Amino acid sequence: MSTPIAAPSSSLFIGLMSGTSLDGVDGVLAALPADGAMTVQASAYIPFPAELKAELLALQSNGTDEIRREALAANALATHYAACVAQLLADGEMEAAQVCAVGVHGQTIRHRPELGFTRQTNNPALLAELCGIDVIADFRSRDVAAGGQGAPLVPAFHRAVFGSDQETRVVVNIGGISNISILTAQQGTSGFDTGPGNVLMDAWTMRHQQQPYDRNGTWAATGQCHPALLASLRDEPFLHLTPPKSTGRDLFHIDWLDARLAPFNGISAADVQATLTAFTATTIADAILTYATDADKVYVCGGGAYNQSLMLALQQALHAGNSSALVCATAALGVPPNEVEALAFAWLAQRFTHRLPGNLPAVTGARGLRVLGALYPA
Repeated sequence: MSTPIAAPSSSLFIGLMSGTSLDGVDGVLAALPADGAMTVQASAYIPFPAELKAELLALQSNGTDEIRREALAANALATHYAACVAQLLADGEMEAAQVCAVGVHGQTIRHRPELGFTRQTNNPALLAELCGIDVIADFRSRDVAAGGQGAPLVPAFHRAVFGSDQETRVVVNIGGISNISILTAQQGTSGFDTGPGNVLMDAWTMRHQQQPYDRNGTWAATGQCHPALLASLRDEPFLHLTPPKSTGRDLFHIDWLDARLAPFNGISAADVQATLTAFTATTIADAILTYATDADKVYVCGGGAYNQSLMLALQQALHAGNSSALVCATAALGVPPNEVEALAFAWLAQRFTHRLPGNLPAVTGARGLRVLGALYPA
């Protein structure tokens, strides 16, 4: 690999993540010493206003005047990212000059690695201008350029933070899309996107409950899973592809769901929500039962970790497949579920700063290890 520009004088990094759920920005300010355990100094969440969320969702599909609209959305994103940085610095009682770099994922609006591109909209130059800290962005595109999926990028981080020599662990991130990292006790690491996480459940909840998500899975718990509908959902070809593989809203969206609901009349909205919960749980469980048969523990992060109906459904699906793996949140390992992804991008920013690879070719399918990201100096 290439030589670092210079050894950073600070071990402080900020990580920012706005995911497929389109709810807002999660951020962490973390100390990442070269030798020693990482520690989170502060965490923050900045919600997106309804108009920005709506525009980011609209940009997932073809539309008019897209170049101008995306540029304006990117500017708006940068201001929200900057607000998150400011909140982190205030809560952590730090100055911008004390932070080595900000690692920011951007907002995925298109993900088509089979066509050779992935698009995370952002204006990192504006963010650097607003926060006065080096910004490292655009983490996925180098992996795609090297023939990879560009996602998931978190398994290497999960290995560094959650790996164990004593047991095989699976880390499941349930955001809009779900992905798993398989961390074997023999130091092997693999991972891939399993399918939808919250994206379909959230869309259905918004349509019928006028709420952004089903808090604690309370609404889903009032319904019953519809076996025939679940079987239809599980017939999606992506679910049967072998890894490496990744997906997003390009595939799983409300129109996809409506097309599969069309043959089924008279199913209550609550039963559909219960079925969507089972759909997410069983697709994750299928992946674990197929590729991590010796899993001892399953640790869940992302918004899905707070959905008790989903967590119970995942545990039940694993038990139905004769797995004894225990399902719990990553808080059991010392990292709250809502901080894991943001912390991953702080870690990836640190990797870039030291010119160390951030991808795992066995996960993404890239031709080799690559330094991920692009630098926007303060």
